Amino acid sequence: MSIGLRIKEALHRTIDTLFFFSAVAVKEGFSNRVAKAGAIDMNPEGRIAILGNGPSLKAEMQLLSEREEWAKMDTMAVNFFALSDEFIALRPKYYILSDPQFFREAGRSERRDLLYDTLSRVDWQMTLYVQCYNPEHFDYAAAVSNNPNIRIVPFHTIPYKGYRCLEHWCYRHGLGSGNFGTVVQNGIFVALLLGYKQIELYGVDHTLLDGLMVNEQNQLCRTISHYYDGAPTEPTPIYVNATNPPQPYTMSSYLAETAELFRGHEVLERYARSRGARILNRTRGSLIDSYERQPLE
Repeated sequence: MSIGLRIKEALHRTIDTLFFFSAVAVKEGFSNRVAKAGAIDMNPEGRIAILGNGPSLKAEMQLLSEREEWAKMDTMAVNFFALSDEFIALRPKYYILSDPQFFREAGRSERRDLLYDTLSRVDWQMTLYVQCYNPEHFDYAAAVSNNPNIRIVPFHTIPYKGYRCLEHWCYRHGLGSGNFGTVVQNGIFVALLLGYKQIELYGVDHTLLDGLMVNEQNQLCRTISHYYDGAPTEPTPIYVNATNPPQPYTMSSYLAETAELFRGHEVLERYARSRGARILNRTRGSLIDSYERQPLE
């Protein structure tokens, strides 16, 4: 690489690094709230299961319920898991929300309100992790009726961009995150901050290219299936939830965002190894190729 290109790259890295720290200072602050709150009676083996919302989770939950090792693991649930039949029986220690629909009025629905109503009746100790970024000042405590059994802990969500030598330092202090597209990545990041040494992923299919098509109105559509939704739906238009109002994806923007999502898993795998932790992908048929695979038999 020529001296000119090296100077140009160094300049870009410097600008990215300064922009990142400036954005954190303005939007989120530098407090590592996850580490300060700590874990809830971490099991001696330091194992945690993160339950994604892929369609494979239903079969995996049936298998796990028959195994003694399941009782030895802590659990983290995501998004609408509380509306499933397994929620009360499992009593997860941790719960994480990160989609804009959970804190923006534009995404409000009966289903979202039902989720918060269900969480308001939790009668065991549980930590609810939510995004620091909250432009509408959504009151999570009020949403769960100020349930004394639920601790609400914000986590940082601005993806790190800048000098690689500072990347893992930022992660160790809770800055930046695995927020490259899915709530599961945020869950992995939180689990690493809490000090878990073995993170197991269930129901993390990530089959984000299945059923992808463009209809006669030039709308990008996809078949969306979650384990709690029953049969897969017909392909429907997909929208960028981060915009208000939501804007439709184009093929190029969707594929670019999907690529960045999978790159996020590579970032998390590197960081986990630097902390002496293992991430096991136990989801059969998952498209993630970044983690050690150990599907359930």
